[in-house]
Amino acid sequence: MRSDRLSSLDTLESEAIHIIREVVAEFERPALLFSGGKDSVVMLHLATKAFWPGKVPFPVLHVDTGHNFPEVIEFRDRTVERLGLKLVVGSVQEFIDRGELSERADGTRNPLQTVPLLDAIQRNKFDAVFGGGRRDEDKARAKERILSLRDEFGQWDPRNQRPELWNLYNGRHTVGQHVRAFPISNWTELDVWRYIERENIELPGLYYAHEREVFERDGMWRAVGEVSMPLPHEEVVTKLVRYRTVGDMSCTGAVVSDARTVADVVVEVAASTLTERGATRADDRISEAAMEDRKKDGYF
Repeated sequence: MRSDRLSSLDTLESEAIHIIREVVAEFERPALLFSGGKDSVVMLHLATKAFWPGKVPFPVLHVDTGHNFPEVIEFRDRTVERLGLKLVVGSVQEFIDRGELSERADGTRNPLQTVPLLDAIQRNKFDAVFGGGRRDEDKARAKERILSLRDEFGQWDPRNQRPELWNLYNGRHTVGQHVRAFPISNWTELDVWRYIERENIELPGLYYAHEREVFERDGMWRAVGEVSMPLPHEEVVTKLVRYRTVGDMSCTGAVVSDARTVADVVVEVAASTLTERGATRADDRISEAAMEDRKKDGYF
């Protein structure tokens, strides 16, 4: 018997493509936040499907902390070139060099991305910015609407949310304001990986098990690198690890894993009881409300 019901992945894909097309139809200067991480890669894949056989009709925006994994930056540049996209980069290092931002005592630059992000949005007059935030990642992101208004200062007020009933999205905004759009908000980490498997989407190699020199800090395995060095009492060991999320090298932890293929990762994620950010991102452990505080100031 023939079934016309969509699978769960088909339903999520259809919703995301609908959101992307709605934003492009309603806004004048959208952009897509693209770091080379898995969520932004999936968003870009959805955008290419939404407008195929034409090109993606908006630029991609990356806020470069200067502490990114080299493999991810290489993948970002190769992807942008392959798809013929315009890449806009906001640099944390440039703001530090000008004295407009200061290095944090803990060395991480992830929380410093807000100012370069808002500057890039203002300079390029972007009125809508696609982000890869998902509600399963964090309590603050669970509060976010699909279209989330930011005021003239780029700030978010969680108490001032617009209703979104029957897949109707309110993009109304005034001059100086902009909207953050989250096409994969209703996806889970497992949905993302199942979609990557189904669509055969390429990712940076560090998402899969590989040998890397690491040291343990705060219950996480940190990579050894120029911006991520162990203290004298922290032993450097070589382990088979992979990354569940990509951020600053100085605050992103690896997980011990032998998942070398997408299928292996799908099985591993399905069995996990910890969220990817809670398990591997030190910047989200600053306080119970770390993510919400940053989002109020204009963070992703």
